Amino acid sequence: MDLNPEILLDLVRMEMPFGKYKGRALLDLPEPYLVWFAGAGFPPGKLGERLALLYEIKLNGLEAILEPLRAPGSPFGSR
Repeated sequence: MDLNPEILLDLVRMEMPFGKYKGRALLDLPEPYLVWFAGAGFPPGKLGERLALLYEIKLNGLEAILEPLRAPGSPFGSR
């Protein structure tokens, strides 16, 4: 799998477009919500791909690798 850095930035920048967590950054979605999607099925398209990746990242305790992307001094942190 060729991982484009823009995909990781999407996890920090994209917001959940619907549901209980509408407007929340994907990275800030709680793990149980992602676990539910993993069982029920991720939505189609880009959102589903990003949620599936985030699920794997959180499942393996790796979300800290994304934090620098939104840090105040980061060129990626603000929109």
